[in-house]
Amino acid sequence: MPLPFLTADRVFEAADDVPLPHDDRDHWRRPYRPGPWRVGVAALALLLASFVLFAAVIIAATAELTSAAVVFALALLVITAAVRLLRMGVWVSARGLRHVGFLTTRTAAWEQVASVRTVQQPVRWLGLPRTVQGQTLLLGRQGGTAGPVPLMTTHNADFVGRAEAFDRAADSVEAWAEEYGPR
Repeated sequence: MPLPFLTADRVFEAADDVPLPHDDRDHWRRPYRPGPWRVGVAALALLLASFVLFAAVIIAATAELTSAAVVFALALLVITAAVRLLRMGVWVSARGLRHVGFLTTRTAAWEQVASVRTVQQPVRWLGLPRTVQGQTLLLGRQGGTAGPVPLMTTHNADFVGRAEAFDRAADSVEAWAEEYGPR
């Protein structure tokens, strides 16, 4: 009995651009997957948090509860930082474009977006002070005197070593801006 859905050699007939029935364009979504650096650091942080939680249980069983509460709060802080690290990036919806940083989140409605374009320029490597030559996706706002805001680069934690993934993600964000931006 052949099982065609389990074979790797069949051709996928469905078009990739067809939205799924549950695909709601009003929900915020990241048009790309988080990169291996970001996921790896978050996984190590969650592993550290599991050890700290285990230590909190041991401290609660053998010492004072206030000490265990402090260690438990430290574990919650590490878990919160790991989740926030995974949420960082560019998010889009029919309402606008959102740039989520570690501590800040900036949202721009599509009516405020003047341009979203990719440019070649020196970029920071993994957010560190060292710069290398790369590409960045810039957001230009309507009437913005501050200049264009960099959204993502080829050398941030999502795209370092993955130039094709950056190109796909930048094209996707530019397509959202073209579709929903002011005309």
